[in-house]
Amino acid sequence: MKTKHRLEKTTALEAIVVFVAIAAATPVLAQNPQQDGVSSDRPPQTNLRSYVPDTVSEGWRQVFEAFPDPTKAAPCPGPNDLEGWRNFYDAKEQGAVKVAEEAAKTLQVRVASKDLGGVPVLEITPKDWVDNGKLLIYTHGGAYTMFSARSTVNSGALVASRTGMRVISVDYTNPPRARWAEVTDQVVRVFKALNGQGCPMKDLAIYGDSAGGGLASGVVLKLRDAGLGMPAAVVLWSPWADITETGDTYVTLREAEPNYLYERVLGPSADAYADPKDQKHPYVSPVYGDFKKGFPPTLIQGGIREIFLSNFVRLYQALDTAGQTVTLDIYEGMPHVFQVKLATSPESMTALKKMDAFLVKYLKK
Repeated sequence: MKTKHRLEKTTALEAIVVFVAIAAATPVLAQNPQQDGVSSDRPPQTNLRSYVPDTVSEGWRQVFEAFPDPTKAAPCPGPNDLEGWRNFYDAKEQGAVKVAEEAAKTLQVRVASKDLGGVPVLEITPKDWVDNGKLLIYTHGGAYTMFSARSTVNSGALVASRTGMRVISVDYTNPPRARWAEVTDQVVRVFKALNGQGCPMKDLAIYGDSAGGGLASGVVLKLRDAGLGMPAAVVLWSPWADITETGDTYVTLREAEPNYLYERVLGPSADAYADPKDQKHPYVSPVYGDFKKGFPPTLIQGGIREIFLSNFVRLYQALDTAGQTVTLDIYEGMPHVFQVKLATSPESMTALKKMDAFLVKYLKK
């Protein structure tokens, strides 16, 4: 009897083990569309960098396919290699200038070179411009180390034509020829020069994209802390608000980011802009700023295909929890600074319309 009882107990235990094994295997089988007859629109080995979902407008597929493979980007120079960075800058600048100037010509804006506070700027005036005393200052992107006011004039031209505002694009000195303290001072000098010409802070706003978004935010903090006042509004496109490789999407979106790898371009550029000990200074990485002391109404726009996505969210949370007026405006499937990559797309036009409405609310009135 004892032997029979022991056999029955063993058989029951074996049955439980078999049942658990089958139950555990069942979801795995169901996930394989080839085995259960379920079709999938996504190939099993999708290249995430060039993947374009059906939820974005037509035209973006060509944009994504045209992105060069960031894993094959040439290594950047060391942080103090002035000649190496100059060659790196020149290689990017020449082609960008041609594209940017053609876009500005198409948009029929007037572009004039000027000097404000000893800093070179481009004044971009839209067609049929009516002077209402309001100005929009622009700090361009390019990981700080790339591009100029001239090679990014397409961004300023696009914003000028969509908002009807005159744009002042700051041609700051690219690192490592100038580091963060000097670069932020250059933008501060532009503000002070405009103030001296009779343009008060209430008639000024600032916008920046990518590194220029981080620069714009850092400059506003610097203006505030120096007791110089702050502009009426801030607009940030895909801001690089933390130049350290900190945040969830630096890791989770690494294989989906079509533009950059941190270690190839962003990390070396960060080191050229600021020494590691300074990289969490609020004027360098504004997510670490004390926003309880005040900050202008801010619009943050970006896409979900960016390793900077955590930057946007963290900056939004820092402003919001400090009681500041801030809007986070995120777009499905969009890449870094999408507004200028396909300006005629519904996503870009919507973003620019929202930017204009934001400026109407906080500046143009």
